[in-house]
Amino acid sequence: MTDRIPPLSFPDAFERTLRLSPFARRLARSRPDLADAFRAAGAPALARADMQAALAAAPAGDEAALARELRRLRARTLLTLVHRDLSGEASLEEVVRTVSDLAETGVAFAADHAERSLAETHGAPAGGERILVVGMGKLGGRELNVSSDVDLVFLHASEGETGGPRAISHHEYFTRAGRKLIGLLADVTADGFVFRVDMRLRPYGDSGPLVSSFAALEDYFIGQARPWERYAWLKGRVMNGPGEAVDALVRPFVYRRYLDYGLLESLRDLHGRIQAEAGRRGRTDDIKVGAGGIRECEFAVQLFQLVRGGRDTGLQLHATREALAAIGERDLMPRDRVEALGRAYEFLRRLEHRIQYYEDQQTQALPVEGAHRAAIAEAMGYADWEALVVALDAHRGAVQEAFSSLFERRPAARAASLVARLNDPQATPTHEALEEDLESAGLPDGAPAASRLSAYVTSKRYQGLAATCRSRLDRLIPAAAEAAAQEGSGPAFARLVDLFEAIDRRESYLALLDEYPQVLTRVTRLAAKSAWAARLIARHPILLDELTRTAASFAATDWAAERRSLAASCLAHGEDVERLIDELRHFKQRHVLRLAIADVEGELPVMALSDELSALADLLLEIVLAFAARAVWGGEPEAPRGFAVIGYGKLGGKELGYGSDLDIVFLFDETAEREPEKLARLSQRANTWLSSMTSAGVLYETDLRLRPDGAAGLMVTSLEAFRDYQEKRAWTWEHQALTRARFCAGDRALGVRFEALRREVLAKPRDGAKLREEIAAMRAKMRAEVKADPRDLKHVAGGVVDLEFAVQALVLAESHRHPPLLDNKGNHALLRRAGEMGILDPAVADAAADAYLALRARTHAAALNDEETALLGPDELAAEREAVTRLWKAVFG
Repeated sequence: MTDRIPPLSFPDAFERTLRLSPFARRLARSRPDLADAFRAAGAPALARADMQAALAAAPAGDEAALARELRRLRARTLLTLVHRDLSGEASLEEVVRTVSDLAETGVAFAADHAERSLAETHGAPAGGERILVVGMGKLGGRELNVSSDVDLVFLHASEGETGGPRAISHHEYFTRAGRKLIGLLADVTADGFVFRVDMRLRPYGDSGPLVSSFAALEDYFIGQARPWERYAWLKGRVMNGPGEAVDALVRPFVYRRYLDYGLLESLRDLHGRIQAEAGRRGRTDDIKVGAGGIRECEFAVQLFQLVRGGRDTGLQLHATREALAAIGERDLMPRDRVEALGRAYEFLRRLEHRIQYYEDQQTQALPVEGAHRAAIAEAMGYADWEALVVALDAHRGAVQEAFSSLFERRPAARAASLVARLNDPQATPTHEALEEDLESAGLPDGAPAASRLSAYVTSKRYQGLAATCRSRLDRLIPAAAEAAAQEGSGPAFARLVDLFEAIDRRESYLALLDEYPQVLTRVTRLAAKSAWAARLIARHPILLDELTRTAASFAATDWAAERRSLAASCLAHGEDVERLIDELRHFKQRHVLRLAIADVEGELPVMALSDELSALADLLLEIVLAFAARAVWGGEPEAPRGFAVIGYGKLGGKELGYGSDLDIVFLFDETAEREPEKLARLSQRANTWLSSMTSAGVLYETDLRLRPDGAAGLMVTSLEAFRDYQEKRAWTWEHQALTRARFCAGDRALGVRFEALRREVLAKPRDGAKLREEIAAMRAKMRAEVKADPRDLKHVAGGVVDLEFAVQALVLAESHRHPPLLDNKGNHALLRRAGEMGILDPAVADAAADAYLALRARTHAAALNDEETALLGPDELAAEREAVTRLWKAVFG
């Protein structure tokens, strides 16, 4: 679309408008007062206040006068919009907003008049009830087109009687009010009409009552509504009064609490019926219902809303373009596709308006007559009809591509024999037959995979599944075999069968994998590289949702935004602690899986991965502490004054892995005047929330033994007592641990004081030779006492522990002369600094730093595949271990 509008004076521009729109030309002739006003003062945009003022001029109670003013207002509004749009002054947003304002204002005035006139005869309804008018479709989304009808539903709160001498039931009262409202808008008079009114979206359609009470609407939703009506009510919005009560009824009907991927089948059916009807009526060249048209744009957007809106309220939006933007922000659709859909939608809506400007007809059909085509092409800013069609075809192609991708189903061609066997009730799925089928699909070493599949498909569980679930599984299993063959991984297929068994009675998840082949591909890739991730998804299948996100590359997490989102979700659970702690666990699982996906797909280096996992732990500690403080002291959930969580070990060094526990210490400020028993209760509650097992799993295993006096010490320690312990009683190994300690959550002022104390303790001058001797002896004792596998990467000579001890020795021995070593920046950064400052030979320091990254990457890989320890193969990481050994010799001699 170009919309190349030549710069013209207002008179010339207005004459161009009248030339391109026969409707506007007739309107200007029939309403010379409007044309003269335009020529005198231009055509400024119309605001809702202008419309209200125009209708308020009608004498109160004069129905004929109100009807006349409504129709005159429509003429003024449409002539204004036709000119402003065709002359390039009005955006699409202005056009649809203005038409929607006209409808809402007209409905409000018509409803008020209808009820006032009825109340004069019958009295007002009990309790001051009013008729509530729900705008559906484009009116609900405030995106009406210029010649649109309006889809309405009439509601009232409850049954009863009016209070006048000629009392009637509420139902009769509001039915009469509804009819009067329709007449004021839709009756054709000498002045025309305002809007055609369509009431077919009400409960039971044309055969249903004109108005429904809230109770009747709820009963209909529960017992009678059809799946497509969820789509219709998605945009439903009360226009002339408070809508909260109606929203409370509609929202649970439209949006499910779970991820509703089972809806795809019914949407596919609905779209197919619309397309078939368009073909039957010869409307394939209709830019609304034809292929690649407005309806498919809306379907593509509303699909995500209906599937996910119950769990993500940010998708519960009425306007199509707002919802599309929200989908893009969540990476639910590739960004280029979001942008292409947005451009296509705007092009199609502007073309729709120009088609309707021509004769004020409710049509989206492309013109066939030459002069009509030329006028539309010029109105769109194109040199001729052929140029416009080229652009139109490109946009419709983009819409078709986006829409089709949402309903893509690829047949499992290589697994054809497996497809046939699973779908043939006479076939026997023996181990040998399944092994042959899997190998035909390209799966290497099919025997173990066939054993797992045979056990499943011959089980009573599988045989007893509902037909819809069996049908989806019979498609998914062959597709999974092909996907695992692409990865060259028999174990991946067995893990997928585990997943299928975990979700085989939950059709929504089966539908997700069945309807979205790209999600099955991603979960297969993940299963091939991570047994841990595959098991996590099988245990918590809601995490499959993470695999629907389409970000092309990993972007660092906005943890501040995530904190706000999580805090809001936790607040929504009120005092329900069980739901709150499950919310925390689901949040962690979702983010850990997201990070694992990025890791497996090579988008997240090892240090960045640990940074993200550590930031996630910090956020969860912060939220746990805030809500635990609320439980102890009441009030709003916020960081407790004078209380802090200190992280040690991998948490303190920001080097967390997938399965890392949290080494933490609780400190308090003795000057903050907090009750000691409540501080103890706070620490106990926070630790319980972190480490207790629920149906959603454990948040983190915690280790509190690094507190002063270890397991025998108090659970929460004052900062001054901590200082006294560190200065007078702490062992060397406890000062080693302190090198990796940092404030993680709680009172930030106390965290600043802790960091100052940490630096003070670590920077004390020490006898370097004695220190190195003690640390080397401790390492030798550990090696003798810990019965580790000689291949264990953590404990092997030149392994992780050797490197960590060497770095800790450097910090304790050298930081009083070299303060940059006091910064808790992790082993990699501290080794680099030691080389830069000349404490170590730079070559030794750099080699050890690089080796450390390789050791950690191997540790992460082990965690991804359920290995409790990373066991090295012969000569594996030999060069890196040698680099660590050189570091050890450089530090300890």
